[in-house]
Parts: sequence; structure tokens; C-alpha cells
Amino acid sequence: MPEIKLDGLRKDYGAVSVIENLNLSMEDGEFTVLVGPSGCGKSTTLRMIAGLENVTAGRIEIDGRDVSKLDPKERDLAMVFQDYALYPHMNVAKNMSFALRLARYSKAEINKRVTEVAEILDLSAHLNRKPAELSGGQRQRVAMGRALVRDAGTFLFDEPLSNLDAKLRGQMRAELALMSQRINKNMIYVTHDQVEAMTLGDRIVVMKAGQIMQAGTPEELYRKPANVFVAGFIGSPPMNFLIAELRDEAGTVRLEGSGFSIPIPAERAASLTQHTGRTVTVGIRPSGFTESDAANATEMPVLLSEYVGAQSVLISELGGARVTIEVNSVAPVRSGEVRKFQIEREELHLFDPKTEAAL
Repeated sequence: MPEIKLDGLRKDYGAVSVIENLNLSMEDGEFTVLVGPSGCGKSTTLRMIAGLENVTAGRIEIDGRDVSKLDPKERDLAMVFQDYALYPHMNVAKNMSFALRLARYSKAEINKRVTEVAEILDLSAHLNRKPAELSGGQRQRVAMGRALVRDAGTFLFDEPLSNLDAKLRGQMRAELALMSQRINKNMIYVTHDQVEAMTLGDRIVVMKAGQIMQAGTPEELYRKPANVFVAGFIGSPPMNFLIAELRDEAGTVRLEGSGFSIPIPAERAASLTQHTGRTVTVGIRPSGFTESDAANATEMPVLLSEYVGAQSVLISELGGARVTIEVNSVAPVRSGEVRKFQIEREELHLFDPKTEAAL
């Protein structure tokens, strides 16, 4: 399986630069997810890798070979698009085998590949049906099957689940994860949905305005976000941000904000002493609040409560700012209640308010 390397990649549309000096390596057998808001350049990056967009500057290497100026068919890639793009007059088997028939593969080889891929994607019983007779999830699996039968070195996915409803998206995420384990090929997947990114990716690349904000495993991005953007983008519900002053009081580093005071764990305090006396941005995930009757717990009003079964998502107020809190619940929490919470110190994330980089 090939390694794919992007070296100083840039893409301009006239005077507008949408990708700037992008550098990234994707390892053998890795499921890499490019994630970010609309317009961040993730789909453009994928299309440049596929050869569907020209490269303004930089190099795309596949297995050490510069493919930046090669046609798509010369790159050993297969792509699944957001739109299924199935031929309505062809049945599933013919849709899946279309590229192989164009390439004049033998009938025996075509049947072998289609049968193998149909089994992986649970399409064996639908090979003689036409797209109009299939559900949305089944059509998307046919589109994936059309790519998989080509047995390419790398598979590219451009938001393939965005046309599906929430239930189908969840089912297809699971099927994609199982499929990637079975075929063990390089996969590069584009989405704006951070839940998809977290559940599918071996490695996630978070993009903003044509630049990589951070790349790492799902756990690395969740536990150690490099900046405010990644911290706020990864995680659902998203992280809360508050303003506080970092103080050194009697050898103890504390965060002092409007309505809250949080001691910093000793193992982290040593690395933060150089920042004492400064204003910092404090990041707290909704799961970082714990209900407590302790004397130092903070009373917080429940402005809004969303009961989702085993959990409730509360909208409250702390330090003059709205915050989201996630709590386990056997019964709905009523709006208007006042609850007492402690903030888990290990869940604190601190950022420089000017550079937005993690401290």
C-alpha cells in the first residue's frame, strides 16, 4: 500500500488562495479523515490528490512518485463522491462493474470481484436490482462497491454520507469502519461532521481556511487540542470557553474568574508559573462538570435542559457566560433549578487569548 505525501501544496483560484503550503503524510493502511467547516479546503485537497483539480504549487507523491501532473487514471486511486452517481438503467452488478468492463477485464474476473465486494457490503441479494429499487444506504454502498472492485491502492471519500438521514448515517459509519478493517487499504475521507471523524479516523486532520490546525489520533485531538479552534471543533457538545486570570497564591496556581475559582493540579502548575498574572482562555468540556454538595462547589442555574435519556444537556451560566453541562440523568432536569457543580481540574484546557495556542 502506498504512502501519500503532500509537500507545500497550494491551490489558487485566480487571486484567491484556498490552500496554502499544506504539508501532510498519510501512512500505509491508514484511515485519514480531513475535517473542518465548509470552505476550509478539505474537498479541494482531496480533489487535488485525485487529480480532479490542478495543483498551483507543491507536490503530491504516491509511493515516492510525483503524481502532481498525472491524469487521475494514472494514480491508482478510486473515489466515492457525495452524490451516488449511479446509472439508473443498470442493475447493481453492472453499476459496480462498469469501470472493469471499460478496462476490458475478463467476465470471470469481473464476476469474481463483484461477488467478493458485494459480500463485504451486504449487497449479494441486490445485484439484479436497479438503483430506484434501493434505499439511500444501499445506493451509497453500491457507489462504494463501484470503487472497491477496482482494487486501487487508495480509496478517497468525499462526504459520502451527507445525503443520508441521521439513522442511516450511524449505520453506514459502522459499516465503513468494518469495511476498512476487512480490506485494509489506505483511505482518505472528507467530512464536516466531527462525530464521523472521531469514530472513523485512525488519524484526523483538522483544517481551517486552507491550513492544517492539528493532525493526530482522535484521542490526541480530544485530550490535547493544540489551539482554541481544534478544542471547539472536536467534541460534542462543544467545549465551553471562559476568561480567567492565572494567579500564584501562596505557591498555588489558581484560575480566578467572575464567579469561579479553580486550583490547578500541582503537576501542571509548574509549567504555568511563567504565565501567572496573565489573562487566559479556559476551556472546559461539558463532561468536565460534576454535581457535588461540597462546600467549594459552585451554584449554577439551569436555564435550559435537554433530556436525551441516559444524559441531560444543561445550559447554565458561569462567570457571566453561557456554558453547556453534560450530566447523567435518570429523570429530566427541570429548567429553573439551581444545581451545584465542581469543575474537574484534570479537564481544564488553557489557551493564550491572543494566539489561541494551548498553554
